[in-house]
Amino acid sequence: MLTKIDCTTHEEVYRVSDRASGLEGVIAIHSTRAGPAAGGLRMRVYDGFDAALADVLNLSRGMTYKNAAAGLPLGGGKAVILGDPRSQKTEALLRAMGRAVAELQGRYWTAEDMGMSPDDMKVIAGETAFVAGLADGPFASGDPSPVTALGVFNALKIGAARKFGSDELTGKRVAVQGLGHVGWYLCEHLHRAGARLIVADTVATRVEEAIAAFGAEPADPARIHAVAADIFAPCAIGGILNATSVPQLQVAMVCGAANNQLANEAAADLLQGRGILYLPDYVANGGGIINAASEILRIADRERFVAERLEQLKHTMSGILDAAARQGTSPALVADATVEALMLRKAG
Repeated sequence: MLTKIDCTTHEEVYRVSDRASGLEGVIAIHSTRAGPAAGGLRMRVYDGFDAALADVLNLSRGMTYKNAAAGLPLGGGKAVILGDPRSQKTEALLRAMGRAVAELQGRYWTAEDMGMSPDDMKVIAGETAFVAGLADGPFASGDPSPVTALGVFNALKIGAARKFGSDELTGKRVAVQGLGHVGWYLCEHLHRAGARLIVADTVATRVEEAIAAFGAEPADPARIHAVAADIFAPCAIGGILNATSVPQLQVAMVCGAANNQLANEAAADLLQGRGILYLPDYVANGGGIINAASEILRIADRERFVAERLEQLKHTMSGILDAAARQGTSPALVADATVEALMLRKAG
């Protein structure tokens, strides 16, 4: 079921295959220096296996940084399943993935991500103990999406205070790309805060629901990044900020829930050059793994643990933005340097 893939940048990478269920996926363990690797399982349509492999390698590395930024005793890992979750997800396929996770004997903990739900985690938990995001049980953390969205909303307000002089969002135009679980919860926070929403999603019914619920303005999913707004909130796939899209942005700030928003380091420089404030994604969206970590670490008082860690993330983001402003450089570069220094201190 697991076939090891040689990879010099990661501790372990495996191709996952199960002919009976049709499972095809990848599990990547980037680092276990701080603790067992933890990161969600996503299922989505990829343009071939190589695209899935590239995605999981980037995501798992991002999880190492995300867990370190949140102060968690966890390393970074990620898993992906190739396929359409709306039509190809089956119990047999999920159970096969659970058996693959079990083979790693706790070196990797999985949890909910794009295309997955707490019910799916329950099926996977029938095959392995190394799963978080369960809806019930003594340490169950449930759907991480609300906590992820709250963390992003907190970060967005921190950025707004620096860019606009106040964290007040009333009347601010926010373009939200992606109305999945996290994107929807973020819209709820923004709507309550008085923001004016522009939304896009590849599922038309989600856009219609957002129009009805929030009075949102619809946008073309392929052009949502280019609409005139105050803030762009990417909450879908990664790599959205690149040499093509950054020059098209008409916003003052970017803060969203998507992982790996920057296609490369050059994209960070482009944003900086245009005076667009970028809030590093793995700090902004760390709430989800904090929520899952409460289950992995068997924390009795989950609510207190999550609240304290979210508060810590706010201080971390504030420190990164302050340092970037002093240095006149991109917050993305400061975030990486900050987290790398933290990881070195822990390793020492």
